[in-house]
Amino acid sequence: MPADKPIYVTKPFLPPLHELTPYLEQIWESRILSNGGPLHQQFEEALGHHLGVAHLALVANCTLGLMVGLKALGITGEVITSPYSFVASAHSLRWNGITPVFVDIDPDTLTLDPRRIEAAITPQTSAIMPVHCYGIPCAVEAIETIAQRHSLQVVHDAAHAFGVRLREKSVLSWGDLSVVSLHATKVFNTFEGGFIACRDRETKQRVDRLRNFGFASETSVVATGLNAKMSEFNAALGLVQLKYVDRLIARRQEIDRLYRQLLTGCRGIKCLEIPAKVQANHTYFPIFVEEEYPLSRDGLYQRLALQGIHGRRYFYPLISDFPMYRDLPSAQAENLPVAHRISSTILCLPIYPDLPDAAVHTIAAVITAA
Repeated sequence: MPADKPIYVTKPFLPPLHELTPYLEQIWESRILSNGGPLHQQFEEALGHHLGVAHLALVANCTLGLMVGLKALGITGEVITSPYSFVASAHSLRWNGITPVFVDIDPDTLTLDPRRIEAAITPQTSAIMPVHCYGIPCAVEAIETIAQRHSLQVVHDAAHAFGVRLREKSVLSWGDLSVVSLHATKVFNTFEGGFIACRDRETKQRVDRLRNFGFASETSVVATGLNAKMSEFNAALGLVQLKYVDRLIARRQEIDRLYRQLLTGCRGIKCLEIPAKVQANHTYFPIFVEEEYPLSRDGLYQRLALQGIHGRRYFYPLISDFPMYRDLPSAQAENLPVAHRISSTILCLPIYPDLPDAAVHTIAAVITAA
């Protein structure tokens, strides 16, 4: 029987309203709504402390964060990146007048394959922009080595990577900067929001100016910036959410384990493995619907939907297949065989802290019944 209520891939966590009320009263009394107010400053400091990031800059959303970050580092020309991501990755490059150069992905991590990067480097290449896909880190050390060898900068699209650690070290420690999403669909959210983890104080200063129209002081504009500031309301929500994030990730881990247990032995269904050295955040639960399974990926997607279970073919289509990118030489299908294969078999199942175990059993039963 279909679920009583639709079950979607994710459902935003909202803290008890009474915990938010004191912050809202503070906003109302101060009349400070934006422009780096007291809650913005408090949240920026608290978030940096929680994640172990010394130089952190809040932004209105992750897309603006990528746009600001690229501008802050002065990146131009061509940037090597992944076709297997949300369109904002490539859009942020195009908005800065940069040409994305797509490179195929690793079949195990679904992140940029470092073995293919150097062949894509040209005299116009200025940076590499890997994506930590589903919170699984890319090959950070290998990419850093390549970047240093060719004098390139590294900007990590870490939209999915809130709280992810690699060998007990924050994944945000690598690269010249990383940009994380705090969108409502993410592990930790401020409704809309994001932040930039900067390597040093000087980079953060440039970011701080660029996210506020380029102002260096009340009467001095030193850069062509834009409005990427986080509001006081979003910062207030973030301060409350921080109290819950560890237990929310722990619950996601429980759901992840249950899915793996229930889907073990289901022919043609493969779960994405989490590397042993990674402390994951379980932001998504992707499965691969392979040839041995009696339904196609789209067939299973439709069967689940008929039961009120709404998975997501994430990421499908590839960025390189969209009309504004498909004519690029690097976007041709023969250059991206792994990404195309993964994109045609991937299906993300519902995972969020409020998802009951009974619902996980129902979802797994629909999959295994086929």
